[in-house]
Amino acid sequence: MVGTMHAWQAVERGHEVVQIEREAEARGASLRNFGQIWVSGRAGGEELDTALRARELWERIGAEVPGLGFRAIGSLTPVRNAREYAVAEAALARPDAAARGYELVGAEEARRINPALRGDFEAALWCERDAAVEPRTAQLHLREALKARAGGRYTFLPGREVREVTGPGAVRDDHGDVHRGDAVVLATGAWLSGLVRELAPDLPVRRVRLQMMQTAPLGEELTTSVADADSFRYYPAYRSAALDELNAAQAQSPIAAAHKMQLLMVQRRDGGLTIGDTHEYEHPFAFDTLEDPYEHLTEVVESFLGRPLPKIRHRWAGVYAQCTDTTRVVHRQQVADGVWLVTGPGGRGMTCSPAMAETTANELGW
Repeated sequence: MVGTMHAWQAVERGHEVVQIEREAEARGASLRNFGQIWVSGRAGGEELDTALRARELWERIGAEVPGLGFRAIGSLTPVRNAREYAVAEAALARPDAAARGYELVGAEEARRINPALRGDFEAALWCERDAAVEPRTAQLHLREALKARAGGRYTFLPGREVREVTGPGAVRDDHGDVHRGDAVVLATGAWLSGLVRELAPDLPVRRVRLQMMQTAPLGEELTTSVADADSFRYYPAYRSAALDELNAAQAQSPIAAAHKMQLLMVQRRDGGLTIGDTHEYEHPFAFDTLEDPYEHLTEVVESFLGRPLPKIRHRWAGVYAQCTDTTRVVHRQQVADGVWLVTGPGGRGMTCSPAMAETTANELGW
């Protein structure tokens, strides 16, 4: 998605673009994510500014490309006790709370916003600025729109891998073809070996693995995305003395702690629920998926819905690239004459890609 949004920015600014992709269709993090435009938990400063700008751009692009399935649905994070409530209250006290659309609502109001939440909880943190798109099809629709709007200035070349920088703004692919331009942007995602290692051997980026799942249709509308209080422990926006007290007095379940888990859940257009996730940082990653995290997520979701979860139809693992300094929004580096590497958004790629690409375009003077 980061690469596709760079193509979008360049075409929008009148340039001719060739987009080269290793796969015929997306197979990495751009496909295996929640499709959430996730503003609520972002750190303040540059990260929040980037997410808010990206939210504006997503809505604008979504109006032009209906197939993206852009939905301004917001999010709810139910809380169950006084300690979790205090963390939500501390979030409301942030100076940027209004920009995020934060509001602390009671259980009755939360159920009015999202009637599917029939389980037990005391209140919920509402974030009006969160949104969603359809990750499995977003790039397909964006590329079709690029072809239509570019008038011949956009070429998509799938099934090719860039192998070598051959000169200023020039690369050779594994078919032996050389592509020349005023600028080359390598948006390589979690692919950090091969040419990337040659060009940036000390790249301050690591890979992170996660597990997710998707259900059969719920049979009713989940009108918001949903998180749980474990997301308070994960996202920097919720850091506070109240969170310190929560961490000290209320441990995560052993499974959630072992797999560095939180609940995020969003409904797909077909009615199914995308649910996750875990975090694994130590290499080498496992090759298989584990059932315990899925069982934990099922319990949490069912406790919020107050009903059994629909049948699980898909399970998968994914890998994304994250800057080792997790306060950085993305790693952007000139690695050769006319060649820039953009990677390491660290789980922000789907949310922030339009604004990341806009920043690249502005910095390169497109």
